[in-house]
Amino acid sequence: MIKQINILVVDDEPGIRTTLAGILEDEGYNVVVAEDGYKGIETVKKTNFKIAFVDLKMPGINGIETFKEIKRISPDTIVFLMTAFFDEDLLKEAVKLGAQAILYKPLDIDLILRVIKEDVSKTTILVVDDEFSIRETLKGILEDRGYKVDVAEDGHTAIEMAKKTHFDIMFIDVVMPGIDGFKTLEEIKKLDPKTNV
Repeated sequence: MIKQINILVVDDEPGIRTTLAGILEDEGYNVVVAEDGYKGIETVKKTNFKIAFVDLKMPGINGIETFKEIKRISPDTIVFLMTAFFDEDLLKEAVKLGAQAILYKPLDIDLILRVIKEDVSKTTILVVDDEFSIRETLKGILEDRGYKVDVAEDGHTAIEMAKKTHFDIMFIDVVMPGIDGFKTLEEIKKLDPKTNV
């Protein structure tokens, strides 16, 4: 289930990119890496990321400018800035712009995994199924993993819920009475194209 959460790592140091990506992939996340801010920005244009880790000091476009562009393209992406240097002005600017946190190198992996899990717990999921037992079983499994879960017993209810609330992920039964899963998906994607279904 966690595989649907995409994480972007932007850093000009190959060692940091490889290490961080490897650890996050081992934890079950989808990870994409970029070696500079320009490539990171291009990647965000094509893929919806829940979380991005961006190095503060990079050649070309720095972490602050990269961060600004990522937030402009994808305001819901949570951005963590990484740095090996203490630069008070840059840090003040990062905080002012709304960076989730500034992480210092060498990176504390336990801290990183903890902050990701905290943000994953804010992920909202909707389970749409006409069978009560399936809805409740899936809800229980997902809640045990720390997700916030709502349920809907049919497509009409799901569409109404999607009008009021953004869901990061949805699980939709294909065969349901009334409006089927395909039509439900089509309507929800019109309302909220960024929902993963």
